[in-house]
Amino acid sequence: MGKLRLFENRQEAGKLLAYKLKEQAIEDGWILALPRGGVVVGFEMAKILKRPLDVVVVRKIGAPYEPELAIGAVAQGEEVLDAHMASELDPRSLKETIEREKLELKRREQLYRGGRPPLDLKAKTAIVVDDGLATGYTAQAAIKAVKKLHPSKIIFAAPVCARDSIVRIEHEVSKIVCILLPHDLQAIGLYFRTFPQVSDEEVMQLLKKSKQI
Repeated sequence: MGKLRLFENRQEAGKLLAYKLKEQAIEDGWILALPRGGVVVGFEMAKILKRPLDVVVVRKIGAPYEPELAIGAVAQGEEVLDAHMASELDPRSLKETIEREKLELKRREQLYRGGRPPLDLKAKTAIVVDDGLATGYTAQAAIKAVKKLHPSKIIFAAPVCARDSIVRIEHEVSKIVCILLPHDLQAIGLYFRTFPQVSDEEVMQLLKKSKQI
């Protein structure tokens, strides 16, 4: 890791990602961030690109016996599961885990979006943003949810992306924009000097501040 480039924090990563999009003449569209960490990145992008910011709420599905082991994700009416891994789990435990994440998903949707109607993305570009692409499950679920809103095209952007996980989404989007593409990504946080937990309150504050951009 000593020779590997590190981002100072999510804010710096968001700024660098925005400039990378500018270099590729991608400056139009809605920035749709994945809470919580992706909202910090997306907010900085929204400021530089002067684009509206909103969220696509996603929840990782962890293995019942090992919650940190990602086996899929759920997002606004969409579900992604690793079929092989899921087949080796107790069906009842897996169902309970998925239902629990769906409840948390609903809570966060109500908290972050309130009573706002679904986004109107018809004939618009959707820029789906996260603070990193690790397994790719959350990005895949988010992209499936965004597709139902019929944007003209979808771009996925993140500061750091695992090369092996890009294959999960590359056929679902028009373009993938990443700054770092490590061959062996162990944890997103290792690529940031500071990578604190982001609270619901911070997400809501950034979404509120974005309305003034």
